[in-house]
Amino acid sequence: MAETNVVIRTRGLEKELPLGSYTIRALRGVDLDIYAGEMVGIVGPSGSGKSTLLGLIGGLDTPTRGRIEIDGVDITRMSEDQLTEIRNEKIGFIFQFFNLIPTLTALENVSLPVQFARKRQFHPEKRAKELLTMLGMKDRMRHRPAELSGGQQQRVAIARALANNPPLILADEPTGNLDTESGAMVMDTLETIRRDSGTTVVIVTHDPQLARRADRIITLVDGQIVNGRTAPR
Repeated sequence: MAETNVVIRTRGLEKELPLGSYTIRALRGVDLDIYAGEMVGIVGPSGSGKSTLLGLIGGLDTPTRGRIEIDGVDITRMSEDQLTEIRNEKIGFIFQFFNLIPTLTALENVSLPVQFARKRQFHPEKRAKELLTMLGMKDRMRHRPAELSGGQQQRVAIARALANNPPLILADEPTGNLDTESGAMVMDTLETIRRDSGTTVVIVTHDPQLARRADRIITLVDGQIVNGRTAPR
């Protein structure tokens, strides 16, 4: 693939975490390229560094050493204000526990990122209605998270992640808190988004069945990549 198609690049990425008198090396020199339009699954045992890697790529944490580039821009030396702008405009996050604001309706949760966008592309409420309708939530827009099932909450979270039309979606165990049927529906949705919009999707998961739906599987063990093969079909 051409160099210009690299959306995520990490080089020599390391993360050390203090634990009492010890230091845990959560990541140990990770070199990784992810290309535009790919759906990549990141797998590995608990404690292998999967979520740490995703958080660093998303600018939610800073590495101990190494470099992270998003669309060719090194984010490791950015200020918090610059990182906030990158996260709002270029990255959509989906989490296992949804992270919806409990006092807001589905419509308000999805509208929020658009309202805070520095370069606003959409009318907040109109955009939220379009996305929730697309995800089968037209009749649940005025409901708060506690009034929605787990699968419905995750669809709201996906709509929120798509609110500013980011080129990159980062999903940390997006089906981990769902039943099998709801989890399959979430994966169907992510595949459709990738296919129709060319969005790059990176998914951390413990579920081998889910990972097999990715174009490529990257396996982390003890903070190191041990393979990055194409997923079997």
